[in-house]
Amino acid sequence: MEASNLFSVAGKVVMVTGGAKGIGKMEPSTTKPSELTTIPQISEGFIRNGAKVYITSRDASACDSACTELNAIGPGTAHAIPANFYKEEECKRLASEFASREPKLHVLVNNSGSNWGAPYDEYPESAWTRVLTLNLQRVFTITQLLTPQLEAAGAAGALDSASDKLGAPAGFKDPARVINIGSVDGLGVPALETFAYSASKAGLHHLSRVLALHLGKRNVTSNTIACGPFESKMMKATLESFKESIEGSIPLGRIGSPKDVAGACLFLGSRAGAYVNGATITLDGGSMVRAKM
Repeated sequence: MEASNLFSVAGKVVMVTGGAKGIGKMEPSTTKPSELTTIPQISEGFIRNGAKVYITSRDASACDSACTELNAIGPGTAHAIPANFYKEEECKRLASEFASREPKLHVLVNNSGSNWGAPYDEYPESAWTRVLTLNLQRVFTITQLLTPQLEAAGAAGALDSASDKLGAPAGFKDPARVINIGSVDGLGVPALETFAYSASKAGLHHLSRVLALHLGKRNVTSNTIACGPFESKMMKATLESFKESIEGSIPLGRIGSPKDVAGACLFLGSRAGAYVNGATITLDGGSMVRAKM
């Protein structure tokens, strides 16, 4: 039961959507849609532990830059397949190109997302279309399109040899994994007027559970990480003004770091997380359980 085997992702093929930029990249304006990602740190976590990672987002130059940086880190490798998820034909092209390169996909991290903030009386119809399409509908689309490769990985069992060393039960096949990046805004009611975002993340959390039931029968797990406040460009101005207050409201007394979310993904993607299915892991330092009175 050595940690080196239990948490290993070496040799796994991973795809991280929106995996080309840093935690929560966001435009300064809160009245326009902005692409959010949670990581190259997710990508970096897998790369540093020997996985082969495919990065996809609509920004081709960002994908290429991220791959250059990640490949310099190793020992895993990074590969780019840019795609605009707002266009269904682009999603299909992504799946087709990936299938031409890889027969199996061991871990899919659905990390791409969008946000839109505006006052209630001014909140536009277009915000709902944009945010729900990327944050919810495309999670299903991409997962569905890549299910043949996920099933192939689940059927083969990526870590059979390592699992034998861990005393795995007879017939054990390491399942493929779907990891959905959610938000505490989908668990509680946020103060910010980001109506579509909150609703989309609540929907994502439940979609993940529904997928856990149906994909579990195919030896593919589905889980969600509901992220709380993290150091990010999006949070920069807020933290400059309110960091002490925000940290004071979190039982652990700090903002989340890149290693926190990368570690959670490595757990869910490794043998250690092989029996976790349909879970929502709240990654927020305890902010959701703090006393309200």
